[in-house]
Amino acid sequence: MTHLPYIVASYGLVLGSALILSVQAFLRLKKAEKRMKLAESRRVRVATGAAS
Repeated sequence: MTHLPYIVASYGLVLGSALILSVQAFLRLKKAEKRMKLAESRRVRVATGAAS
């Protein structure tokens, strides 16, 4: 019996897991960037409102 199916399956699991983690990290990064932009706009608005 050859071990090829087990080797291919293990590589598939590793690559699939890496892909899932990469996509999740990318989505979290985009969400964090959006939150940071919103927080910066609020900070600028508060700073300009306090100066007037």
